[in-house]
Amino acid sequence: MKLRNAVYSCTSEVTLELISGKWKIPILSLLASQTRRYNELQKLIPEITPKVLTIQLRELESSGLVHRQAYAVIPPKVEYMLTELGKRLMPVLLQLCDFGTDYLAHVQNEEKVVQE
Repeated sequence: MKLRNAVYSCTSEVTLELISGKWKIPILSLLASQTRRYNELQKLIPEITPKVLTIQLRELESSGLVHRQAYAVIPPKVEYMLTELGKRLMPVLLQLCDFGTDYLAHVQNEEKVVQE
């Protein structure tokens, strides 16, 4: 299957490509609860550089998961929110989180058994 300039062997690869990157899932999670401004996202994820935040937001907007709303006011006001497509992705991200929690518990239990 071909999408834009990439070739995928299955549709799950497309989904993984959409959310790949260190910061996309945290950004999407923050936008799931409410519309946020750029500075608000920067404060909520202090480890991310402004350049990387801008790049990640542009990629999420380009993929159709995030909508950027610019207002013609001074100073400029820009808000980011999930699109309907982005909202549909949230249950998948929650399942990934649940699996991660279960996996960590499983691995920690296995390590305890091996140490004993």
